[in-house]
Amino acid sequence: MKSILVFFSLSVMIFASDIRLLSGEQKEQMQGVSYHRGCPVGLDELRVVSVKYLGFDSKDHRGELVVHESVAQEVAQIFQALYVANYPINKMEPIRVYGGSDWHSIEADNSSAFNCRNATGSKHFSKHAYGLAIDLNPIENPYVFASGKSSHKASAPYLDRSKILTTPQGKAVLKKRSEAVQIFKRHGWKWGGDFAREKDYQHFYK
Repeated sequence: MKSILVFFSLSVMIFASDIRLLSGEQKEQMQGVSYHRGCPVGLDELRVVSVKYLGFDSKDHRGELVVHESVAQEVAQIFQALYVANYPINKMEPIRVYGGSDWHSIEADNSSAFNCRNATGSKHFSKHAYGLAIDLNPIENPYVFASGKSSHKASAPYLDRSKILTTPQGKAVLKKRSEAVQIFKRHGWKWGGDFAREKDYQHFYK
C-alpha cells in the first residue's frame, strides 16, 4: 500500500502597530485644518497610532489614527482585535488629508479619529475634538436621522440594518451583536448605534 503525505499550509496573521508623537510636519499640516486655536486639547497630548488592517480587497494595509495619548495603547489593542476578527476597513487616513472636512472624509468612506470640531447639530465640542472618538467605515455605518435617512447617498443600501450582505462592505456593517462592536465595548467604549433617536453607527467614543 502506498502512503500519501498531505501538507497543510497555514497562513499566520501577524498584526503590527506603533504609537508615535506627532512630528513637526504633522503638527504644521493640522494647523488651521483639523486643529486650531481654542481646541480643548493640545497637539502634544495627541498620538499617531499606526495599525495594520484588513482592506475591502482582502489585503493588508497600514493606516493612521490620531487619538488622545490616554487611549493610544487601547486603540492599538482594539484594532489588533479587529484585525484578528477579520473585520474589514475601507480606508484609514487622518482627517487633515480631507482638509479637516468630516463630510469629505465620510464620502471617501474613511475611518478617522481626531478632528477639532463641534458635535453634529451642537455648539459643543465633539468627542473627536478630544481625540476620544473613532468613526469606522462611515458609508456602511451612517449617521441616520430620526426620519430614517442619511445625508450620504452611498449609504442608502445600508440603511436597512436587517439585511445580511456577504460582500466586504456588508461584513463592515456594524450591528448590536457584531464582534467589532463588542470589541470596542469590552474596552469601555460606547457606540452611537445605541443612541435612542438618531443613530450614529460609525461612531465609537470613550
